[in-house]
Amino acid sequence: MRKKQAKKRPLLPDPRFNDQLVTRFVNMMMWDGKKSVAFHVFYGAMDIVEEKKTDEEKTALDLWKDALSNVMPHVEVRSRRVGGATFQIPMQIRPDRKISTAMKWLISYARKRNEKGMSQKLAAEILAAAKEEGAAVKKRVDTHKMAEANKAFSHFRF
Repeated sequence: MRKKQAKKRPLLPDPRFNDQLVTRFVNMMMWDGKKSVAFHVFYGAMDIVEEKKTDEEKTALDLWKDALSNVMPHVEVRSRRVGGATFQIPMQIRPDRKISTAMKWLISYARKRNEKGMSQKLAAEILAAAKEEGAAVKKRVDTHKMAEANKAFSHFRF
């Protein structure tokens, strides 16, 4: 690396839940710099989750955080060339990368769903992930299976 690494900029907490994690999620979901639209979609999804939830003690924000932790991967495979061959080497993931990966998966699999609007798609994916089902959780399971299958190459770690 030629230049020094960029400093982490502090995020402002969102207006409704006063949580920085929500702002980070909305920033990832945002397209073309339309932050107000992304906030509208997220808050709409939270309202739908609030209506459809079955557990009365948990709020919609708690369910979203549960869904995020259920999607979060703990290990991933990285490609490494050793003597002309490329090996998939399982490695631990940094905590901030875990969160961002989980957010990306939750958003991308919500976008691929068949519901009407993005709020409904996101709400459905959040509810599914909170119950440990859905496409985003399947992606995490597949990632863990791949890491387990390639455990034999873990001695190539750098």
